[in-house]
Amino acid sequence: MSASMSDVPVHAVPELSARGAVVRMGVGAAMLSSTSIFVALAHVPPTVSAFYRMLFGGVVLLAWVALRGQWRKIHLRDIGLALLPALGFAADLAQWHHSILWVGPGVATLLTNVQVFLLALVGALFYRERLARGFVPGMLLAMAGLWLLVGVHWEVLDERHRLGVWLGLGSALAYTLYLLSFRSALSGRTHMSAAQLLGLMSLLSAVLLWLLGWWRGDSFALHGLRNWSALLGLGLFGQVLAWLLIVRAMPNLPASLVGLLLLLQPSLAFVLDVLLFHRATSVADWLGLVLALAGILLGAWRPRRRPVMTTTEETT
Repeated sequence: MSASMSDVPVHAVPELSARGAVVRMGVGAAMLSSTSIFVALAHVPPTVSAFYRMLFGGVVLLAWVALRGQWRKIHLRDIGLALLPALGFAADLAQWHHSILWVGPGVATLLTNVQVFLLALVGALFYRERLARGFVPGMLLAMAGLWLLVGVHWEVLDERHRLGVWLGLGSALAYTLYLLSFRSALSGRTHMSAAQLLGLMSLLSAVLLWLLGWWRGDSFALHGLRNWSALLGLGLFGQVLAWLLIVRAMPNLPASLVGLLLLLQPSLAFVLDVLLFHRATSVADWLGLVLALAGILLGAWRPRRRPVMTTTEETT
């Protein structure tokens, strides 16, 4: 799954040790970084890889829920609640997978992580949440980093590369819609667990992506071990294992550490892009990566507030 998972609501889970939580979070983030690589390795149209990610991931998630004895009957209301997040996730993946193939896994993953700022703005405008102190400087840092990565060479980029940049940013907008609607669906409006709702939403996204691919004339036929292994890896690692590890670890870590560990995703995706696909990089590219990551972290950083003392505590 693309971008930050720290905003996905979760049901109560047993506590982990601090070390165990950090390890799970790190491994989960590393798995997320592999999703863009699987997309590039699959050698199928972007909509097709997005479809199989949702199909394989949804089936495995629902099977996992059933095997754990946590299955709840799915009502028509639950399907209605899952439709909007399914639409958001389908739009996210359709754009992000195009961006991966056109600008590279590293930059595409970085672009979609801009959703950190979009979520903060929505929270401030509609939910009266206070922006983090580092929001404005963080956004400026991220913009400077992205400019070094894609803006400074804008005039010499071909049309498809430019479109890939815009689609990467569009995926951040769609992912914001997914996160907000998924959170709303889980806020006491469904009897299903987060994992079961995610599985249902994944299958609904697969249907929407199949319709998009059918309209575009894409072929969903898979040929050879390379297609199958890349797409199975995409669904298993990106949609199931990474998500389960992260959800298990999040409640046991401070939000600032969660944000820091999740930055492993775009960082590793960029490094893997360089190592596996021989992306040409310069000093300006690496500087842009560091600035963008620092900006995203600063924009999302929310130090834990000190508890306010009561009148009784103040006088004792």
